[in-house]
Amino acid sequence: MTGVETLPWWAAVPVAFLLVLGGLIALIGALGLARLEHFYQRMHGPAISITLGAGCILAASMVYFTVTQSRPVIHEVLISAFVLMTAPVVAMMIMRAAVYRELRGEGDRQPGDESTHTPEERRA
Repeated sequence: MTGVETLPWWAAVPVAFLLVLGGLIALIGALGLARLEHFYQRMHGPAISITLGAGCILAASMVYFTVTQSRPVIHEVLISAFVLMTAPVVAMMIMRAAVYRELRGEGDRQPGDESTHTPEERRA
């Protein structure tokens, strides 16, 4: 037996709820990434929602393995702490790089555009 068959209902309900909730939140973040138009909007949705979705999935994993192994399992707490600390920092660094790129004038260039004109000259 793998433990799924012997999982009590009081543990199966929260595990199933957290898994479905985490999957839905991650799906909403992915849809936000696909639908939003501006780069900064596209960064904001996934950075927040994917972190919350991963937290729900890790909480479900922690409940499941704690019940099936009859001992506290805290590996997921360490993973959650790492994700919660690194995901916002990574999103901020990517957005900061985009701001610096726009300030230097490279944000308006298209791939393969080798012209030496500045963005203001191209608009005129």
